[in-house]
Amino acid sequence: MNKITLIGNLTRDPEVRSTPSGVTICTFTIAVNRRFANQSGERQTDFFRINAWRQLGDTCARYLQKGRKVAVIGELQARTYEASDGTTRMSLDVSADEVEFLTPKAADDSGSGYSAPRPQAPAQDLAGFTDINSDDLPF
Repeated sequence: MNKITLIGNLTRDPEVRSTPSGVTICTFTIAVNRRFANQSGERQTDFFRINAWRQLGDTCARYLQKGRKVAVIGELQARTYEASDGTTRMSLDVSADEVEFLTPKAADDSGSGYSAPRPQAPAQDLAGFTDINSDDLPF
């Protein structure tokens, strides 16, 4: 089974692009602190590149930004590429299955939180109904 769970902070704003067939992909990097300090007392940090696809990618692109804390569950994928100096290099990416936003709404700088705009409920017509006092109820 290939499954990884990470909790970290975004190092920069997410990047959004689409495949030629129109599928959305949102890419962002998170910094994850290790649990223990090294010999000199410093905590090491690992950086993971996250790829969120389709609707999950749209949601991440809309609500995430640099500094936000997220939990990511996904699949670890190894890929190779040729660097500008001609050497072959390897990269580990995470293909996200789930992304949970962990930054509390109160810590959100814009004050808007993560909630999407909600449609207004239509006004209800109360014609034919009678207001009653709760003291009149038998229970």
